[in-house]
Amino acid sequence: MVFEAIAKLLAERNDCDVADIQRDTTFQDLGIDSLDTVEMLMDLEDELGMEIELDRKVETVGELVDFIESLRE
Repeated sequence: MVFEAIAKLLAERNDCDVADIQRDTTFQDLGIDSLDTVEMLMDLEDELGMEIELDRKVETVGELVDFIESLRE
């Protein structure tokens, strides 16, 4: 569910197919900068109904998924 939510947001933001987003896709590959990341996290908070305080650097979609899933435990 977390991966799907992130992939959907990234695909909408980058006008690409959600199938193009994989766990090993980097934010750099997608042209996502730090401001885009903050905006995306705010959208994810709304989508997932939880607060996300990113306290580490994540470079791939999979790293972000793993981080968010660790917050839910």
